[in-house]
Amino acid sequence: MGIQGMELCAVAVVIMLFIAVLKQFGILEPMSMEDSSDSDFELEAVRHQPEGLDQLQALTKFTKKELQSLYRGFKNECPSGLVNEETFKLIYAQFFPQGDATMYAHFLFNAFDMDQTGAIRFEDFVIGLSILLRGTVHEKLNWAFNLYDINKDGYITKEKMDRNRDGVVTIEEFLETCQKDENIMSSMQLFENVI
Repeated sequence: MGIQGMELCAVAVVIMLFIAVLKQFGILEPMSMEDSSDSDFELEAVRHQPEGLDQLQALTKFTKKELQSLYRGFKNECPSGLVNEETFKLIYAQFFPQGDATMYAHFLFNAFDMDQTGAIRFEDFVIGLSILLRGTVHEKLNWAFNLYDINKDGYITKEKMDRNRDGVVTIEEFLETCQKDENIMSSMQLFENVI
């Protein structure tokens, strides 16, 4: 498989995962315009209370009604308002019953756990989801780079993407390689109107 094929696979796996996660959380379904009012956005949680609706709307590209729906789905699967890594791995494993996906789930969990607390908050979830579903190509690629930057040193070590052959792939090399690939660019647009 060539460079373009590997890059496309990496991006496709990330996007497919989010579709699967949306389905698991009961979020991937048509939204009714008759949804409840903004005041129905429940913020009560056993251990975690998310940021206010207006603040989350400002941080994401979701409407208030979309955030309400996302929150209901999240709370349904995660009543505490937090998802720890083990729970995340269990959810992720349901979509890959044929193999052991725990290592990839670990990296994906770390990409969502933006503040590295060991738990994904609702805010982490919707900010990441907003980037992946509605972000610019540059934002999506930055998020994907962060996923593969395992030790968070600003580099990934994938020789085939290493344009200058210095042993590491910088964010600039990653963005340049991905943005030159028509398949990756078109795949970035596939799920923009999922929610």
